[in-house]
Amino acid sequence: MSPKKKNLKDFFRSIPKNIFSGFVVSLIALPLGLGLAMASDAPAISGIITAVVGGVIVSLFGGSHVTITGPGNGMVGVLLVAITTLGLESAYAAIICSGLLILLLGFFRMGKLSDFFPSSAIQGMLAAIGLIILGKQFHIMFAHKIKRDDTLDYLFEIPVTINDALHYKNEGLIYAALAGVLGLAIMMFYSKVRNKYLQLIPAPMWIVILSIGFSYYFELVLHEENPIAKKYMISGIPTIQTIIEDIHLPNFSRVGNLPFWGSVFAITLIASIESLLSIKAVDKLDTEKRRSNVNKDLKALGLATVVSGFLGGLNVVTVIARSSVNVNNGASNRSSNFFHATFLILFIVLFSTQLTRIPLTALMAILVFTGYKLASPNVIRKIFFIGKEQLIIFFVTLLVTLKVGLITGILAGVITTLIIHIVLNKTVSLFARNVLKPNVLMYHESEGQNNYYVSVKHFCSFLNYYKLKDKLDAVPENQDVIVDFSLCNFVDDTVMENISRYQELFKKRGGHFDVVGLDMHDTDSIHPFALRRLLPVPKIIKNNLTRRQTSMESLASDYTLSYHPKNQNNTDFLTNFLFFNTKTIDHIYNVLTYKKKGISLFDIEFSEGEFIAKEVIRATMLHIDLKESIPEFTLDREGFLEKVYAFAGFKDIPIQNHSDFSKRFYLLGDNEAEITRFFTDEITHFFESNPYYHVESNGEGLLVFGKERLASVKEIKALFDFGKRLKEVVSMEK
Repeated sequence: MSPKKKNLKDFFRSIPKNIFSGFVVSLIALPLGLGLAMASDAPAISGIITAVVGGVIVSLFGGSHVTITGPGNGMVGVLLVAITTLGLESAYAAIICSGLLILLLGFFRMGKLSDFFPSSAIQGMLAAIGLIILGKQFHIMFAHKIKRDDTLDYLFEIPVTINDALHYKNEGLIYAALAGVLGLAIMMFYSKVRNKYLQLIPAPMWIVILSIGFSYYFELVLHEENPIAKKYMISGIPTIQTIIEDIHLPNFSRVGNLPFWGSVFAITLIASIESLLSIKAVDKLDTEKRRSNVNKDLKALGLATVVSGFLGGLNVVTVIARSSVNVNNGASNRSSNFFHATFLILFIVLFSTQLTRIPLTALMAILVFTGYKLASPNVIRKIFFIGKEQLIIFFVTLLVTLKVGLITGILAGVITTLIIHIVLNKTVSLFARNVLKPNVLMYHESEGQNNYYVSVKHFCSFLNYYKLKDKLDAVPENQDVIVDFSLCNFVDDTVMENISRYQELFKKRGGHFDVVGLDMHDTDSIHPFALRRLLPVPKIIKNNLTRRQTSMESLASDYTLSYHPKNQNNTDFLTNFLFFNTKTIDHIYNVLTYKKKGISLFDIEFSEGEFIAKEVIRATMLHIDLKESIPEFTLDREGFLEKVYAFAGFKDIPIQNHSDFSKRFYLLGDNEAEITRFFTDEITHFFESNPYYHVESNGEGLLVFGKERLASVKEIKALFDFGKRLKEVVSMEK
C-alpha cells in the first residue's frame, strides 16, 4: 500500500476517536468562548464565532496536528482595551488588520518570533494578562460591577467587593454571588477528583449543567422565577438566523489614526506569542511525535482571524488548555478541531435558548480561575528557584504591562534582561562582539558513532538562541545529538529551558540529546533552568525524611529492599509505556528496589497538559523488568467508560474460554494473536483472583499501579506483593 493510501486509511480509521475528542473539547469551548468574549466587552456569541471559524479554517489549512483554536485567554486584556478605545466596529477592523499581519508573519517565515523573548519576560507578560482578567472579572463574579481606569485599582478593590457581598440585602444579588463562588470552587477543586467518569465532563461544563438545572428546578419544581438577579444572567444569545442578520460590519474609518494601529500591533503581538507558545507546548504532547509547521499554522490563524473579524468574531489563536484536553482524549489529527467547531454549531442551533439560564457570575468564575492560573504564586516561586535575577525581569515586565501596556511591558522585559546579563558578566563587549556572529557550529559525525555534534561559543542567550534552534531543528529527533557549551562563557535561563525541552523531545522519539561542557560553569541556583556562569558554589541544604519516608525506610528494612528517597531523573525505563505518551515525567523518588526479582516500586511526579492547563500528579507505581520479550498490552477493569471507548474505535480483546475475564477486564493491544497466546489459563486466573490494578506491558517490562495518587504504606505493601506474584506467574509461563 502506498504511503498516501495508508495515510488516508489511517485518517478514516481515526475519525471516531477525533469525533469523540472534538465533542469533549466543545464542552469546554462553549462556556469559555462565551466568557472570554464578554470579558473582552464583545457580544457573547463572538467567542463562539471565533471558535467555529478557527476550527474550520485551521483544520483545513493549518500546519499543526492536534491543536485546538478559538478565542484566547491572553487576548482578553488587549481586546478589552481595543474595544473600549476604538468601539466595537472599529475593533473588528483592527482584528482584521491584525489577521493580515499574522498572515504576513507566516509568509515571511517569522514563526521563530517567540524565540526572541526571554522566558521570565514572557511569564511576566502572561501574569499581567492573568491579573487583568482576574481584576476585572472578580467583581462581576461577586455580582458587583465597578468601573475603574487602572487594572491595579480593580485589584485593590477586591477586599471591598468581598465585604460588600457579605452584606448584600438583595436576594437576587446573594444568589448571583453564590453562583459565582460555587463556580470558582468547581474550577479549583474539580481536577483533584481523579475519577474517570466524572472527568468525562470538564469542570466548565459542570458549571453550565448545574446552572441550567438550578434554573429548571425553580421553574418546574417550585414554580418560581429564577432567584438570581436578571442583570447577572446571560442575555441576548442569538440564533443562527439572527447571527447572520445582525453581523457587525467592521468600520475602517479610523485606519489612519495612531491609536488604531497601536491596537493592531498589540493584538498581533499577543495573538502571535500565545499561539506560538501553545503550538510548541502541544507538540510535546503529540503521541505520534510530530513537529508542527509553525509558519503554515500562522498563515491559517491569520486567514481565520480575517474571516472571524468580518463575521463578528475575535482573534483566532491556538489555545493550550483545550488542545491539552484534545490530546488526552485520543485526538490524532486536525479533524478533531473541525469536529469541535461542528459540535459548537449544533449547541447554538439546538440549545441557544438554554444558555440564557446561565448566570454571568458563574461564567466569570471560569475566567477568574484562568486569570489566577496565569498569575499563580507558583509561577513566582518557580522563577525564584531559577534565579533571583529572574524575579526582577518578571516584575518589571508585569508592572510595566499593567501600568502602560502589553507592547511596552514586553519591551521593558527584554531591555531589563539584557541589562542584567551585562551586569552579571561585567562586560558589554561580550554581547556586542558576538551577537551577530554564527557562534553555533554543527558537524555530522558519521564515522564511528553517528552523532550530530553542536559547538556553542562565546555566549548563548535569548538574543541569539534562534541560531542554535535552527541547527537543532535540522536534526531528526531519532538521532543522537551532543551540544557542547565548553567554549561558551554564558548561557541564560531561556536557553537552558529550551535545551531541557529538546532533551525530552529526543528521548520520546527514540534519539539521545546530551549536553556537555557545563561542568566548568556554575550558578547561584540548583534549578536546571538557571543561567550558567562562574559563581560561588551554592549552599546545599540537607532534607530531612518525612514521616511517610521514614515508614518506607522501615518497610525496606523489613522486606530486605534498597531504599532511595531522593529525586531520580533517570526515568528512561518508563518512556515507552502507553500511559506516559501524553504525559511528561518529571522525576521518581522514594524508590524501593528488589534487585533479585527486578522489581522497583516508586513515587512518581508527572504532568498532564501544558501551560495553564498543566496538572501535576503524584502517584505510586511499580515496575517489573522481565529481561524477556512479551506482547505489548494494557489491562484495566472494564466499566462504562471502556464501553464508550469501544464506539470510538478502541477494541477490547476477548480471551477464549474465559468469559468472566472478558466481561470484567478491558484488554487492549495491537497484536491480538500474540496477546491471546500470552494470556494463558494461569495468567488469566491470576488476574481474575486478585485486586484490580492498571497493568501495562511495553514488551520488556510491566507497569502496575492502582489509583492516580500516592499510596499509603499499607497499599504499598499490597502493590509490592501483587507485583512479586505477577512476576512469578509471568516468568513461570515463559
